[in-house]
Amino acid sequence: MARQLKGTLQDLRTTQLLHLINLAKKTGTLHVFEGVPTGRDIIMGDGETKRPEVTIGKERAKVAFREGKLIHAASSAQDGRLPSVLHKSGKLNDEQFRVISEKAANISDKALAVRLIGANYVTQVDIAKSVQQHTLDIVFDLMTWTKEPFVFEEGEVPGNETITVPVDLENVIMEGTRRTKELDQLAQELPNLDFALRFPEAPGDKFKGVQLSVEEWRVVSFINPKNSIRQIAKACNMTDMEIRKVVYGLMNAGLVELVKPIEQKGTGGRPGSRPGAPKVGLTTAQRPTITKLIDKIKNL
Repeated sequence: MARQLKGTLQDLRTTQLLHLINLAKKTGTLHVFEGVPTGRDIIMGDGETKRPEVTIGKERAKVAFREGKLIHAASSAQDGRLPSVLHKSGKLNDEQFRVISEKAANISDKALAVRLIGANYVTQVDIAKSVQQHTLDIVFDLMTWTKEPFVFEEGEVPGNETITVPVDLENVIMEGTRRTKELDQLAQELPNLDFALRFPEAPGDKFKGVQLSVEEWRVVSFINPKNSIRQIAKACNMTDMEIRKVVYGLMNAGLVELVKPIEQKGTGGRPGSRPGAPKVGLTTAQRPTITKLIDKIKNL
């Protein structure tokens, strides 16, 4: 591999890049960007096949490696700050997350980790596992991308204030491949994340004996026909793979139904349109009904 490797994930898939980095024991950072069409076509090797040419747009994700091991990942669609990572993994409750986020806005993750451990909020193991899972979730999501431009910068690593957790790439590749096949099946069942969800009008016996995970309860709290699945994923700091798994499970259990999102001002009335700052949550009018439904599920 050259000092700087460029290409698109259509030419070299994420799995192939990970294999190369692993085998060559490389240290550096893989940057993946949005693909911006240039309006031109690229003629392939057979002289007949062609595909649209794309150039580098906004950065979507970056993944760092040291001597062939995965050590860190960040995504533009995920909040990677330590409070958010710990909140997502269930190590901080909603109130702890709110207070710590406000007080630690200008503190590095490493410095904050020391304070949280000292105050007995979490343990070092809690932080390591939460950061590792956040990193893996981003990489597994990245392994489903197929067209984006990328640049691998050899020798580039995160700063000293970033929490890094080494992970063997062999295990990441194997698990990511399995998850990619699983996501392909989920994408067939739930192809459009711009649709919304609602609770059934007559849930009946479907709620009996239901036990939901922390992630499922978090998704349930945002469900109403004004919120697209994509907006809920962003509010819950979830990848496409994670939100599809949760929603598919809720749908199979009969707890939610798939609907077209209610038209909102500023969206042009089109299902799937994405306003610049979506308001994800329950309205005052909707909250009592949905809160009663959630309480009913918990008490069954």
